[in-house]
Amino acid sequence: MKVFKFGGASIETVERARYIAELINDYRDEKVLIVISAIGKTTNALEKIVDAFYAHNISEAQQLFAALEADHQLYADQLLGKRSDALSNKLTELCTEVEWVLSEQHDRPYAYYYDQIVSIGELLSTSIMAAYLNQIDIAAEWIDVRDIMKTDDTYRDANIQWNKTESIAKTVFEKAFKQYNLVITQGYIGSTDDNTSVTLGREGSDYSAAVFANILDAESVTIWKDVPSLLNADPKLFPNTVPIEEITFHEVIEMAYYGAQVIHPKTIKPLQNKDIPLYVKCFLDKNLKGTLIHNTTKAIQYPPIMVLKTNQILLQVNTRDYSFITEDNLSKIYTLFHACKIKINMIQNAAISFVACIDSNPERFGELLAALEKEYDVKRNEHLFLFTVRHYTQNILDEELRNRSILLEQKTRQTIQMVVQ
Repeated sequence: MKVFKFGGASIETVERARYIAELINDYRDEKVLIVISAIGKTTNALEKIVDAFYAHNISEAQQLFAALEADHQLYADQLLGKRSDALSNKLTELCTEVEWVLSEQHDRPYAYYYDQIVSIGELLSTSIMAAYLNQIDIAAEWIDVRDIMKTDDTYRDANIQWNKTESIAKTVFEKAFKQYNLVITQGYIGSTDDNTSVTLGREGSDYSAAVFANILDAESVTIWKDVPSLLNADPKLFPNTVPIEEITFHEVIEMAYYGAQVIHPKTIKPLQNKDIPLYVKCFLDKNLKGTLIHNTTKAIQYPPIMVLKTNQILLQVNTRDYSFITEDNLSKIYTLFHACKIKINMIQNAAISFVACIDSNPERFGELLAALEKEYDVKRNEHLFLFTVRHYTQNILDEELRNRSILLEQKTRQTIQMVVQ
C-alpha cells in the first residue's frame, strides 16, 4: 500500500484537478491512500473569515463564507459538469458546520474558532475530488479523517493520541481497502474525544500522510508538488539552484532545522522510524525522477545546501554585575525565551554576555525584551540575515557573501552559519 499527498496547488484549478485524476488513474490497480489539502488559497480565505468573526464583524464573516461556499460549488460544477445530489448534500452539510460556528456567541479562544472554521477547507476539496473520481469511473472511498485522527485539544497545533488513532485507523482503512483500491481522506485536521475539530499545525497535511503511512506500514509516501524535486536552495532567493535526487532523512531534518522550507521534521519522524521511503515528485510531470528521501548508509555527495532566513535580530544580553554567563544565568535566560515562545536560531556566549539570533516577531519580542531588561543589559541589531550552508565550499561562500558584513559566525566540518547584514 502507498500513500500519496497532494497539496492545494495540485487542485488549484479545475484543469489541474483533472490532470491529478489522470495521475491517480495510473495507480487504480494498487492500494493507495490519498491525502489532499484544501483547494488553492482556501485556507487563507478561511483565515480572513476567522479574523472577521473574532473581531465581531459577524455579517462580514458570514458574507465571506457564503462567497467561499459559492466558489466551491462553482468549482464542483465546472469539474463534474453538474453536481450530483449526493455531492450537493455533502457540501451543504459540511458548510452548515461553519454556519453554526458563525452564529455562536464569543466565549472561547481564537484558536478554537480558527480550527472549527479553517478545517472545512480539506473536507470540501476531498469531497469534490472523490465525487469526480467516481464520476469518471475511478472508484474511490471518501473518509472523514476526523473520525480517525484523534488528538488533544491544543487547537492549531494538536497532539495526536497515537494509540487511539492507530486502533481506529487500522480498523477503518483496512475495511475501506477491502472494497476499494483508492481511499481519499484529508490532511492537516483531526478531532478531540468530543469530536471537536482541530488542526495539526505547520505542514499538517504532510504529517497526516506520514502518520498513516507509519500506522499502515506503507510501502512508500509520495508528496506531489509543483516543483521537479527538492533543490539545494530556494530558487526565489538563489538563482543557480540544482536538484537533489537522493537525500537522507537526517540531512532533510538538518535542512529543516536551519529554516529550509522543505519537509517538516515532524513529517520525517514517523517515516524514519519504520524505514518508509519518501518521494517528492512533480504533479505537473509525473515522469520526472524527483527526490528520494530515505535511510541509507551509502555516502551521498551533496551540493552546497543553502538556507537564508530574513528579518533576523541579533540580541546581546549582558550581566550587569559582571557575573559569568554560566548555568544559573543560562537557565534564567532560556526560561524567558521559552516563556515568550521565541526560538533561538543561533547562540553564542562569552564570559558575561549571551548572544542569540532570533526571528523578528514584534509582539513576542517586546515581551521578551521587557523581561530580560529587568535583570540584564540588552543590545540588539535588527534587519539581519541568517545564512546557513551545509557542505559548504569556499567558492560558494565567497560568491554569496560578496558585499555582506558578517556579525557572527559558527563553523563545523559540514555546516557554517553566519549572521550577516
